[in-house]
Amino acid sequence: MSIKIVTDSTSDIPIDLASSLGITIVPGYVRFGNDTYRDGTDISAEAFYQKLVNSPFHQITSEPTPDDFEKVYSDCSLEAEHIISIHASSKVSKILKSAIAAKKRIKGPCHIEIIDSRSISIGLGLIVKNAARLSNSGDSIVSILDQINGDLNNIRMLGVLSTMKYLIKGRRVIKISAALSHVLDIKPVLTFDNGEIIQDGIVHGDSPSRVIERLYKFVQTYANVQDITIAHGNTSDLTEALIERLGVIFPKEKIHLYHLGAALGVHSGPGALIVALRQGN
Repeated sequence: MSIKIVTDSTSDIPIDLASSLGITIVPGYVRFGNDTYRDGTDISAEAFYQKLVNSPFHQITSEPTPDDFEKVYSDCSLEAEHIISIHASSKVSKILKSAIAAKKRIKGPCHIEIIDSRSISIGLGLIVKNAARLSNSGDSIVSILDQINGDLNNIRMLGVLSTMKYLIKGRRVIKISAALSHVLDIKPVLTFDNGEIIQDGIVHGDSPSRVIERLYKFVQTYANVQDITIAHGNTSDLTEALIERLGVIFPKEKIHLYHLGAALGVHSGPGALIVALRQGN
């Protein structure tokens, strides 16, 4: 029984890793002025952050279209009996609507299961990668879906932004204290709750050690941690320090490090640092 795993580029899974795991990524879009790029395909994370900082144009992201999903589903259905399509939270993205619209167009025996991850970025990525590993190990569709349902409740994610400039610029200061929106030198701490991004405190000052310690204490809170992923907005110095700190409580060689892609990057800006973990069922 062949099973294909599909996700979108908000998962921030590197293309080479996705290829090795057999994951198909449907890219979203990011636009700078008149130039439109497929997220993670036409523009690298490094190039994206350079444009984010230097471009005179306001950056706009958009979800993959139903046509994009229809092509992917059609191609996958030629090789698979089942497609499991896992995507960003419907409370922060319209990607799920595009996937559902495309599913209705697909004819034939291939069954398509569309799942709202209730997460985004590396939180979504943890769910997708685990599903792909199970699929590659030959697990049944029922077993994989059971594991995914468990993972939906076992993803924890926390991020620290270096500035609120891009949140304000993109008008994404929803559920964040309005008073903070005028204080650009503090670092907001954000988390995911029931599929939504909410504020979870602030970090004062410019000391990197405070950011590292805040994220370390977050991870330390949870037991039975199976996977940890870190995503950053071009902050390699901080990521290395965070990996060293987390190595006290989790094997460093099992901590994965990715760039934070355009979907969150346009709002978090350069300097953001996010950690996500998956607990065992």
